[in-house]
Amino acid sequence: MKMRKIFLIAALLVVVFLAGCGGENQVTVPNKPERIVVTSASFLEPLHAVGGNIVGRPDSKNNMPDWAENIQSIGHVYNVDVEKILACAPDLVVINKGMNEKLLPVLNENKIPALVLDMKTYADVKSELKIFGEITGNIDTADKIIAQLDGEIQQILDSVPHEKKRVAILHSTAQGLSVQLEGSIAGNIVEMFGWENVAAGMTPLENNPDAAPYSMETLAAQNPEIIFVTSMGDIDEIKVNMQRAIETNDAWQAIGAVKNNQLYYLPQNLFLLSPGLNYPAAVRTVAELIYGKVS
Repeated sequence: MKMRKIFLIAALLVVVFLAGCGGENQVTVPNKPERIVVTSASFLEPLHAVGGNIVGRPDSKNNMPDWAENIQSIGHVYNVDVEKILACAPDLVVINKGMNEKLLPVLNENKIPALVLDMKTYADVKSELKIFGEITGNIDTADKIIAQLDGEIQQILDSVPHEKKRVAILHSTAQGLSVQLEGSIAGNIVEMFGWENVAAGMTPLENNPDAAPYSMETLAAQNPEIIFVTSMGDIDEIKVNMQRAIETNDAWQAIGAVKNNQLYYLPQNLFLLSPGLNYPAAVRTVAELIYGKVS
């Protein structure tokens, strides 16, 4: 099978390399790989849309299209089974950056090429569509999809007032709260609207470059006009816990977003993992929470 090299620069925010290549920004993959395994459900729709043949995917409650349900499972997204990957006999594995790099040594030992991709921001989605289009030989299809996504998002942005807003994005887990930075999905969308993320520039958590430590004192001082909440847990339980915290802490009552009932909960299916081809839906969700129905 004819082999070729894909070279990508860091500015694309995508890391592409052959496991064990010493950090070089390149990977050798088969021309039009025929058996692709993905370790994140977020890769499914973009890869499928440009003709990629997917033979293995993780279990996930989010972003799982109906057509992918019968594809071989490789385990839970946070605990991928490398033996199941190998059993799929892949000629390419697409790995979620920051989550599944531990698979690389075994893939390298078995001479299986791996792409390590980040897929949070809209720029990530467009970059990866181009990559998938290149490796499947369907670059024109990828470009058409990108143009359509660009148009849909721009239409939403053009339909709402162009105004400054101060926004905080809280992320709730069983371990507590953190604040989301510009590289998060919600942070990226806030930037699209030209709003100010009050956490921008804060020092990120050591294990998460897209989040910073939560502080009630800092949040009160920042005094955001809008607060968005994302969560990995049960949304109803999160709402109850947030309401209890607000009612029992006077500092919350002084925040503009709370006083003016501008606290909103974002759906997991669009803001927990990358919405991928559904990025316009995520942008629309934010717009309609603030402005009501948009065209």
